Amino acid sequence: MTDQPDWLKNYTPDHRPATKWGPGVSGNPKGRPVGSKNHKTELAQAFHDQGGAIANVVINAALEGDLRACELVLARLAPPLRARAEKVVFQISPDGSLTDQARNVLQAISQGLIDPATGQMLINAISTFGGLKEVDELRARLDCLEARSAPSFARVGYGGVLAVESVDGNIP
Repeated sequence: MTDQPDWLKNYTPDHRPATKWGPGVSGNPKGRPVGSKNHKTELAQAFHDQGGAIANVVINAALEGDLRACELVLARLAPPLRARAEKVVFQISPDGSLTDQARNVLQAISQGLIDPATGQMLINAISTFGGLKEVDELRARLDCLEARSAPSFARVGYGGVLAVESVDGNIP
């Protein structure tokens, strides 16, 4: 035991304060009644049972001119339109540089072959591809440098024990 400060030498900690429940006794001995449903389950069941009637009430209110009801009905029948990229066809040389490919996209935009938003998406894709290509090239260069600078080692056995010795005189 470690040395205790003087003020703590005669201190005996009180164990758990007295509670209504003893060890191993639950505060809810009966637990949740068997077959009782979660409130979310009950709500989902109510929507399932009455959903058609609720929809009819909202549709009737919309037909009578309630704008909020109209908004709810239209939001479900015709959700808001999202921008969609159109399919484009024009020539990009896969053997050309990434700069040349981006230049081809800009020329297609200026000639009206593709819209500016689609052109921007294409140029972003070319740029992302360029970043990936750069990472691959850097990895290949790093592997080459590591292969050149790594000392070579030979494994030599001495009576069943393997030892590693440096072929070029460096200590591993």
